[in-house]
Amino acid sequence: MNSEEVGRFFSAVPTHPAASNQSDVSGWNEESHPQATAIASAPAFDDSLLDAYSRAVTGTVERVSPSVVNIEVHQAAGRTRSGEPRERRGGGSGFVFTPDGLILTNSHVVHDARSIEVTLADGRRMPASAIGDDPASDLAVVRVNEPGLTAAALGDSQQLRVGQLVVALGSPYGFQSTVTAGVVSALGRSLRSYSGRLIDDVIQTDAALNPGNSGGPLVDSAGRVVGVNTATILPAQGICFAIGINTAKFVASRLLRDGRIRRSYIGVSAQTVPVHRRVVRFYDLAKESGALVLSVEENSPAKRAGLRDGDVIVALEGKPVAGVDDLHRVLTDVRVGVSCALTVLRLTEKLELKILPEEAT
Repeated sequence: MNSEEVGRFFSAVPTHPAASNQSDVSGWNEESHPQATAIASAPAFDDSLLDAYSRAVTGTVERVSPSVVNIEVHQAAGRTRSGEPRERRGGGSGFVFTPDGLILTNSHVVHDARSIEVTLADGRRMPASAIGDDPASDLAVVRVNEPGLTAAALGDSQQLRVGQLVVALGSPYGFQSTVTAGVVSALGRSLRSYSGRLIDDVIQTDAALNPGNSGGPLVDSAGRVVGVNTATILPAQGICFAIGINTAKFVASRLLRDGRIRRSYIGVSAQTVPVHRRVVRFYDLAKESGALVLSVEENSPAKRAGLRDGDVIVALEGKPVAGVDDLHRVLTDVRVGVSCALTVLRLTEKLELKILPEEAT
């Protein structure tokens, strides 16, 4: 091959744009080489996603962490052989929800406490007093006499979606101001409280929780509290639970008013479910969701009324029931011993049942 043939050979081989003339560079564009462009832009795209995730988490922590507190309690634990009272120390987390010092936490954190001490986010320690606790929902309200505190914003747990980013704050094992992040793994779970009663409409999350996280806030990316962290399943990993903030709002309001919750009891386990739009339109229902009956207890008011598994409760005494939270709200103390009209959907049929709620024990 002579020099002229060598020249013709190399002129026929495609060259990289950087090594070509100006006209060749102009032909190197996204349309002609989309895979190369995607590979080049992938790291920058991943970095922007990670930066956005980091900003969401750090922004949430900055807004909510001033409201998160550590709670230490001394509880009675029987007596010694000599008759002296024995104490057990415990604790958990909580968060300020009013500027004048009201704190929401778990009932099992402060139940039967002889004394309660709260450590604020800025390190100040002060005694607290119990306003009331409700073992059936594992929620409690305590107060510190300290005005001008930073209160956490409360969200709407009914607006949560599976896969949504959430952040958990608290003091696991006494490590104050600990932050974990994850997603909403599932909605509408049922969890049995330490009192033995089922807590319905519980949020499942994979944001890591440990002993001491109990009572701390579960927060969305906008910095609004959507749940109260309450439990984990050991030795499982990534299966943690929080009580919806809508339930917590209702319980807290009653604890502030009465110091306890006096409930009506009908004897069902339920979860919130959507109702098909055609059924909603056909029966002109006020809400597009209801409380699905998962099980009916024997010898309960619901059993005597003829309620069945699979029924969807949509109203009580004409008041719409959009889900479990609404059912809890309408089953108040004024319903105890009073015959009520219960509206349910059984498959596609709308029924009116008469039920006589009892007082929960």
